[in-house]
Amino acid sequence: MTDTTDTTSTKTIELPKAYRPADFEAAIYERWLAADVFAPDGAGSTADPSAEPFTIIQPPPNITGSLHLGHAQRAAVEDLMIRHARMTGRPALFLPGLDHASIAAQFVLDRIIAAEGESRQSLGRERYLERMQEFVTATRVVMLGQERRLGASFDWSRLRYTMDDGSARSVRVAFKTLYDRDLAYRTEALVNWCPGCRTSVSDLEVVSTPETGTLWSVRYHLIDEATGQPDPDRTITVATTRPETILGDTAVAVHPDDERYRDLVGRRVRIPFVDRDVPIITDEVVDRTFGTGAVKITPAHDRDDHETGLRHGLPMPTVLDDAAAVSGTGTAYDGLDRYEARTRILADLRARGDLAGERPHEMVLGRCQRSNDVIEPRLKTQWFVRTGPLAAAALEATRSGSIRIVPERFDKTWEHWLTTIRDWNVSRQLWWGHRIPAWYCPDGHVTVTADPAGPAACDVCGRPAAEIHQDPDIFDTWFSSGLWPFSTLGWPDDDFHRFYPTSVMETGYDIIFFWVARMVMLGLELTGSEPFHTISLSGLIRDPLGQKMSKTKGNVVDPLAIMEESGADALRFGLIHGAAAGQDQRLGPQKLELARNFANKLWNAARFVVGSRPSAIQPDAPRHEPDEALLGPAERWIRSRAAATTAEVDRGIAEYQFGEVTRALYDGIWSEFCDWGLELAKVRLADDTLPVANRAATWWTLVDAIDRYLRLLHPVMPFVTEAIWATLPHSATDPELLIVARWPSPGARDEVIEGQVGALIELVRGIRNARAEARIEPGLLLPVDLVMGQALGDAFEALRPAIARLARAKPLRRHLTAEALHAATARDHPSKTPGLAVIVGEIEAVVGHPADAATRPEAGAGSADADRARLEKELTEAQGYLDAARARLANDAFTSKAPPAVVDGARARMAELTDQVARLRARLGR
Repeated sequence: MTDTTDTTSTKTIELPKAYRPADFEAAIYERWLAADVFAPDGAGSTADPSAEPFTIIQPPPNITGSLHLGHAQRAAVEDLMIRHARMTGRPALFLPGLDHASIAAQFVLDRIIAAEGESRQSLGRERYLERMQEFVTATRVVMLGQERRLGASFDWSRLRYTMDDGSARSVRVAFKTLYDRDLAYRTEALVNWCPGCRTSVSDLEVVSTPETGTLWSVRYHLIDEATGQPDPDRTITVATTRPETILGDTAVAVHPDDERYRDLVGRRVRIPFVDRDVPIITDEVVDRTFGTGAVKITPAHDRDDHETGLRHGLPMPTVLDDAAAVSGTGTAYDGLDRYEARTRILADLRARGDLAGERPHEMVLGRCQRSNDVIEPRLKTQWFVRTGPLAAAALEATRSGSIRIVPERFDKTWEHWLTTIRDWNVSRQLWWGHRIPAWYCPDGHVTVTADPAGPAACDVCGRPAAEIHQDPDIFDTWFSSGLWPFSTLGWPDDDFHRFYPTSVMETGYDIIFFWVARMVMLGLELTGSEPFHTISLSGLIRDPLGQKMSKTKGNVVDPLAIMEESGADALRFGLIHGAAAGQDQRLGPQKLELARNFANKLWNAARFVVGSRPSAIQPDAPRHEPDEALLGPAERWIRSRAAATTAEVDRGIAEYQFGEVTRALYDGIWSEFCDWGLELAKVRLADDTLPVANRAATWWTLVDAIDRYLRLLHPVMPFVTEAIWATLPHSATDPELLIVARWPSPGARDEVIEGQVGALIELVRGIRNARAEARIEPGLLLPVDLVMGQALGDAFEALRPAIARLARAKPLRRHLTAEALHAATARDHPSKTPGLAVIVGEIEAVVGHPADAATRPEAGAGSADADRARLEKELTEAQGYLDAARARLANDAFTSKAPPAVVDGARARMAELTDQVARLRARLGR
């Protein structure tokens, strides 16, 4: 933008001819920052302090690199809601944050240092954490810069991080509270162990992967009770997919109703290689159709086996270490990787004659979401959170309606998971993260404290701090993230209630259990209130072919690259437009081009409006409402359609249907205002026969409309709207910046004028379509005769010059009856093929032949056959609409439940279509 000075020395702002977002987006963001408008209580805020705050706590992206399109989509939608709330006068807080992402960050850093020849173990805990701090400090700068580039209106003074002091305090207090309420406990239990990440992971981080494996049959020798030695001739054959865990077997189980093994129940067998004698037991967990119907029980390395072991009081030896290598068995396999040990054990079983067989087997393996390593179930002493009571409270919150999930179809998924939830393992054997604030003394006592300095002594026996040690584990990342809606606001201090509970949690449906459910459970338990009233779930961003974006596929798109090429507004609009709640969407060049073209269209429309100011209006004239008595049909139509668009946008935002918001804006701004409103107004503005006051009223109507559309579009495309808004006249009550201007109310609609002007627009469109299908030159002027009802007469006469210009009609003649129309066209074309027939609603028109059609057939009005084909097509379409209208009105559910005005409108539409079909049939001679 550039400043220019007019002859009266009044400074105005002009829009450059070309729309180049890179020329102004960064400068506008700096203006917002300088004006301090992002904070709800900032110096530039126009919020009503007494109004209910609107709060969104940003889902914190992992501080592991740079933002991807999913982050950009999330920020765009959240910023849309915040900007809308800010413009309605509510104190709007958009709190930014970053997540330390312990397991993800360690996974990334481990690969970096491995390339340098180092490892976690070689660096040691202290040096490793120093290196991690260097890594996240660098990524932090990149990520925050990307969010500013996108235009996110965060209150940067409240930036939070899951490893900052406030979060650390909240974590300690939360854990201590849960521990005191017997909701956090420590026990030995079977956990999901990832050998690659060297830590336990939650059930949600285990990806169930169908694979083809092998089912081996192994003979275990029965013990001869007389000699205490294995009988070389008597065996029981068990089936296993993991021969390496044979070393940890403590029983063989069969189903209690399996007659094949009734005589063997109670006998003992010897486990090969470890020479351990174990019992044959019965348990209903055994599937008689699996393998041989006899299964080995390894309680320390299989979840079902562990439950069986608990029921029968079996020993539970652990035979695999942190790296999933065999350990502590006293066999030759100790030290071998689990798969190498598997190969050796199978070879040795085969050599002993105890490998009875093998066959392919379809099974489901659990793999680590992060490393893709096969998960190894393993007994570990860990901290758990008792989820039963927490889940019950979360379920009650959604069932009672105090928390709403959008879209509603995720309610069933939510119910299923929370009713089948297991206790949450919160221990992680990592270094990067919040250390568990639990201390142990040599006598096995546990002391939990929220004091950052730790306990002065053991709570149970009083041993001094020097004799107790802290748990080396850290918390699962989702534990600190589960406190996010209130830890970011200062909990446990009382002042966190200023913006808590928050308003909306907008995030991806793929983390509804990882994160959303845990926020609800912990929020209800620790604060006594739900953390937000609405959960708005978005889908994933996929490539144009519908594939999930990944670096391995090479289809990842950098948001920054898009913004450099097309602008932040185009990216924001492209990410929201066409999206439906909870559904994945595709993003490709065509969608981004549409978004950029939309911004460009708006830019050019604004340039026209500002540049077409009548000379009678001074450049520095303050904004004022036009005199309604001076408005024509076009102006009243523009105002009414703008009101309709406002109502649609309001409805879309209220229902979290943001794709519908952009659709309404695109249709209202491009398809209505730019394509028709401006074109109709241009004729009136250029008409020197009209009084100056009338032309001024037309111009002020355009200013009002574009001002309204800029306000409506601002939450989606903040930069281009802010830039354009600065060029418009404003009232004394308007702020300097659009970002804190007031949101428009819908206002009254004039449905009569909408119907009249809409019918005339359809007439122009119908004439244009008929000419195009007849291959007539677009610029050629042709005579048009028409007939219409008296109700449209006044609007037609007022808009006659505009209709003639837009339809390229000369002369444009109106007849009072259909007979007069047909007589006139027959008189004008006695020896030629009749002109093009156009039937739109209650209007019937005939487009005449060009004067030189005989010498220029390529520009002629087309053949009668082509015209008939077009009318046949229109009849088919009209008949289809009529059938649908009749079916709708025949539906009792519609007529009895819909508002009377809606039903009346449907009946009027059916009557109009009935008339149109009848006239098309008559024209076709049916």
